[in-house]
Amino acid sequence: MPPPRDTTTDAANRPARPIRLGVHGAPRLAAELVAAAGHDRRDVEFVPYDVADPFGPLRAGEMDVLIVKYPLHEPDLAVGGPVLFDDRALILGAHHPLATRATVSVEEAADYDAFSCPGDFPPYVWDQVVPPRTPGGRPIRRVHPMTTVAEMVDLLARSTTVHLSFHSLKDVLPPHIRAVPLHDLPPAPVSLAWRRDARLPSPIRQFITDAERSTRP
Repeated sequence: MPPPRDTTTDAANRPARPIRLGVHGAPRLAAELVAAAGHDRRDVEFVPYDVADPFGPLRAGEMDVLIVKYPLHEPDLAVGGPVLFDDRALILGAHHPLATRATVSVEEAADYDAFSCPGDFPPYVWDQVVPPRTPGGRPIRRVHPMTTVAEMVDLLARSTTVHLSFHSLKDVLPPHIRAVPLHDLPPAPVSLAWRRDARLPSPIRQFITDAERSTRP
């Protein structure tokens, strides 16, 4: 679905202010997206958001577009096609029995406690991030509340709890936390979302179009 049309442009079709891009976790993924779209990093402002309220800032007009993973079914939000793919990884403490592995299976990850859906995060998306069962049918024990990243890291550092997450987080983890590739979960599609009723200025619409075009053969 194309973003809503707006006839307001400046002479150079450049944003009058930076495009406010909602980002959670690693900024490297956002930087790769901007580079793939062929846009100047200086024209984009990374706006962090809380995983417990992922859509609140977008709905409040505090950002223009939001990086999301997996399809959304939010009536007020439009979502474009995939612009990147983020490999899956198991996040755990450096002391963990699986921490020194080159790769790990989600079936092995099911031996350990994991995290439950945080705050207002959509449960149907969390089921893609941390599935209730492995492909082999083993239940994943989603028992620990997911609150802040700092609290998650603290729990991983002092227990054998694991978090089924994404390879892009590797760059922002402290030294005592590891990201081990999960070889039997498919990469997550990364897309851009925006308010369905927003009249997006042409530079923002162009950014969305260019980002989507970057994934085409």
